[in-house]
Amino acid sequence: MSQENRFFNNDWDFYLKDEVTKPYFIKLLNDVDMEYNKHICYPPKKQIFNAFCLTSYEDTKVLILGQDPYHNEHQAMGLAFSVNKQVQLPPSLQNIYKELENDLHIKNNRGDLSSWAKSGCLLLNAILTVRKNQPLSHSNLGWQKFTDKVIEILNQKKEPVIFVLWGSFARSKTKLITNQHHFIIENVHPSPLSAYRGFFGSKPFSKINAFLKLTNQKMIDFKLEE
Repeated sequence: MSQENRFFNNDWDFYLKDEVTKPYFIKLLNDVDMEYNKHICYPPKKQIFNAFCLTSYEDTKVLILGQDPYHNEHQAMGLAFSVNKQVQLPPSLQNIYKELENDLHIKNNRGDLSSWAKSGCLLLNAILTVRKNQPLSHSNLGWQKFTDKVIEILNQKKEPVIFVLWGSFARSKTKLITNQHHFIIENVHPSPLSAYRGFFGSKPFSKINAFLKLTNQKMIDFKLEE
């Protein structure tokens, strides 16, 4: 993997310029390279930083935090909860769509959330890579040190940011969000194991747009183009 200073081709290159030159991050990239050479890993290497490439720092109005990428073939594409267009919707995304339809009467049928990303939703996994069929297999490589820094940088943003934290793992990151002008939406994870314990009926999408309207920011169009 290239260690050039331009990873993202937008303003993240400026805000993360110090981070990507630190020894831990250089070691992380080398370890990821070794993993991709020895094992089948996801997402495709060119999509590892897809979330940053599609949503600049300046454009980030909403952060939706996932844990690590989908670990089955053809699913992961570098955006939390998102899958490639032709792929069957994973259970968590199915439940997100059920709540979206209940909340805003929007029905989406495909899983590529790139348009959300392009409209200001940073769809960030805390761990950016994974081995095939081995969830959390890259949890100890050092990704969380990097993505925690991303959250800290967004916490310093003067414009209000909405942090969407679903599940106990994501909610553990609330300690990084200390500025009071931001808005935190936290709940149980949308997975089938927990969605019925409060995710359904929580109306996160209308809450997102209500806060964006309140703070004079453009609302998110959650309807995907077919």
